[in-house]
Amino acid sequence: MSVIMWLKDKQKQKETAMRKSVAFLVVLFLCALVTPAQAGVDLGVSIGDEGLRGFYLAVGEHYRVPEKEVLKIKKRHIPDEEIPVVLFIAKKARVAPSTVIDLRLRGMSWMDITLRFGLNAEIFYVPVRVGPPYGKAYGYYLNKPKKKWKRLKFTDAEVVNLVNLRFISEHYGYSAEEVMKLREKGKNFVVIHGEVKKIKRGKAGIGQHRGKGGKGKKR
Repeated sequence: MSVIMWLKDKQKQKETAMRKSVAFLVVLFLCALVTPAQAGVDLGVSIGDEGLRGFYLAVGEHYRVPEKEVLKIKKRHIPDEEIPVVLFIAKKARVAPSTVIDLRLRGMSWMDITLRFGLNAEIFYVPVRVGPPYGKAYGYYLNKPKKKWKRLKFTDAEVVNLVNLRFISEHYGYSAEEVMKLREKGKNFVVIHGEVKKIKRGKAGIGQHRGKGGKGKKR
């Protein structure tokens, strides 16, 4: 092989390597354009209307915030089941959700954050019959006079249970006791939300069908 041919071969190798490097950098750049929020939306769509996006939309509707605001909370690494807690406390305290998140990310418990805003355990109360896994929390309410509810303190898990119970039952007009039964089975609130939404939608469909067809009317 002549020196000239050797030099040409080396030049081709360098150009090929450079093209591969540029292509790799372009791929990395395009991947970086997909934000966590966008990824969250895609994930919600991929697992169906009763999945994450359905949960995010319902949370936004219930607390009257845009979906993009819900996704911003998710982007700050707040677990899905705790997003309603952020919005619930923010609404009660009349502060921005970011203020609540900042305190949470500092390591404060949900109860400490509640007390920080001059609120107390009374805000978490939902009138239902006692039953697991809410028995302990409701035992506190039932075993003490209402004037002492302000002194009660709940664990993070109890706050998450109580806030999501209120959110799902109020948003869909669904029995709180039935939500509790689903929780007893070990289901997370994203799944519970999907099941309750499907049940309510099914009942609405039956009612509309009877109304149009004339069947099922009282005589």
